[in-house]
Amino acid sequence: MTTDLNARHTERMRKIKAARDKMMETKTEEKGLIMVHTGAGKGKSSSGFGMIMRCIAHGMPCAVVQFIKGNRETGEKTFLRGRFADECRFFVSGEGFTWETQDRERDIAAAQNGWKIAQEQILDPEIRFVLLDEINIALRYDYLDIDEVVDFLLHQKPHMTHVCLTGRNAKPELIEAADLVTEMTLVKHPFRDGIKAQNGIEM
Repeated sequence: MTTDLNARHTERMRKIKAARDKMMETKTEEKGLIMVHTGAGKGKSSSGFGMIMRCIAHGMPCAVVQFIKGNRETGEKTFLRGRFADECRFFVSGEGFTWETQDRERDIAAAQNGWKIAQEQILDPEIRFVLLDEINIALRYDYLDIDEVVDFLLHQKPHMTHVCLTGRNAKPELIEAADLVTEMTLVKHPFRDGIKAQNGIEM
């Protein structure tokens, strides 16, 4: 009985591998991707920073531009600036969440400064991957012009440069322009049970 089960499993895996190998033969193109991480669930920035780690491991120079979050200390900022400053440039353009600053004009100015930095990093021929962390929030509140951002990504971004844009409520125009879109779905969150943001999890 066990021998038959193992044999059927082996044959099934052989067929799956053959089908996958055939499919992979058609996947030959390489290009710099526009990636969007959005949705109400946790993990959007965490996934983006995971790709930053991959880039560093592969010797791909990269950059992070953080919107909205402000200058609070986070694990990723401390880690990257302290240990991988040569491999990953790290910029903070926000002054904090909108309910903290309570000043729309300052928020707009900070976001637009961040977008200027972002464009410079994306256009830099040395940089292979740029993470625009929480830019979707700046776009949601119209601190940045969505048409300008999409036009730049589609027509000025170098062909082999990857760009990842994170944050809730990604605008439809950005989703349409992107090569890869992931929506994080909220199922449960400890915040609802009175548990605050904690180092190593959110920060």
